[in-house]
Amino acid sequence: MSNAEVTYLFDPLCGWCYGATPMLDRLSAIGALIELLPTGLFSGAGARPMDEGFAAHAWANDQRIERLTGQRFTQAYQRNVLGIRGTLLDSHAATLGISAAGLEDPSRRLTALKAIQRARYVDGRDVVTVEGVVAVLVDAGMADAAAMLKQPTETLLTAHLDLVGRGRALFQRLHANGVPSLAVIRNETPRLIGSNALFGSFDNLVAHIAAA
Repeated sequence: MSNAEVTYLFDPLCGWCYGATPMLDRLSAIGALIELLPTGLFSGAGARPMDEGFAAHAWANDQRIERLTGQRFTQAYQRNVLGIRGTLLDSHAATLGISAAGLEDPSRRLTALKAIQRARYVDGRDVVTVEGVVAVLVDAGMADAAAMLKQPTETLLTAHLDLVGRGRALFQRLHANGVPSLAVIRNETPRLIGSNALFGSFDNLVAHIAAA
């Protein structure tokens, strides 16, 4: 995987992205450099009400993801996240929190993403409001990022818009079908790795990256 830049396109409220997180950890463990770029899939116009139909659809998908990846989706999540009406599936606050965490050190985006995913899918906590994400970041030892999220500076907002903009631009350039998506960039040319590679064997994923 030498001379390759691996870019991961994601949304923090995407269950399949949560399912792919162990593969990111394994890639990091063998020295792969991974840039995380959010696409804003479930923010802005992509936000949607957490109604009964969507909650049922999400839970059915989540059970498939758990069987495939071993990632836990708990009853606390089903009850306190999917079961609460009048809320939105809106990833804006979570994505901005990830941008804040990585403002000075981009490697912290993955740490923040994992904390947010665990808070939602395992602990059943709120990660769709600023207050909820602030609490998660504080608990994850990222009080500096939490403070920035509570009172975003122009520097953070500009960096956030740039980050999401780059994610969306790459997503469109690759003609990706959804998130999670992984791209390998060599000589400024991105190549899409099929998302199925994130849910198969690790050796197969490494081979796909090396061959891209």
